[in-house]
Amino acid sequence: MISIPSLSAIQPAISSVSANSNISANAKTTTPAEATESFANFLQQALDSVAAQEQNVHTVNDQFIIGQADVNDVLIAASRAELSLDLTSQVRNKVIEAYQEIMRITI
Repeated sequence: MISIPSLSAIQPAISSVSANSNISANAKTTTPAEATESFANFLQQALDSVAAQEQNVHTVNDQFIIGQADVNDVLIAASRAELSLDLTSQVRNKVIEAYQEIMRITI
């Protein structure tokens, strides 16, 4: 049976950002540039994970074609990639909504 990555496409990114974030009480304050870089790294890791799941679907599909994988493996890999992509699109939608809300604020 083939190894299929974990369901959560962004879990490794969340773990690494949580480990590197300055949330503890005795941590120094971050500058806006550091926060922006940290968030950019988080997003990049999440998108890389989604792309890796898509690549995994292609790999499992190729293995199925040559008889090295079961149809269940293909369906599971495809479902996981689809869920990751749906999550990514929902996060994108929420970011756009937040941006639009910020733009509506009058100062």
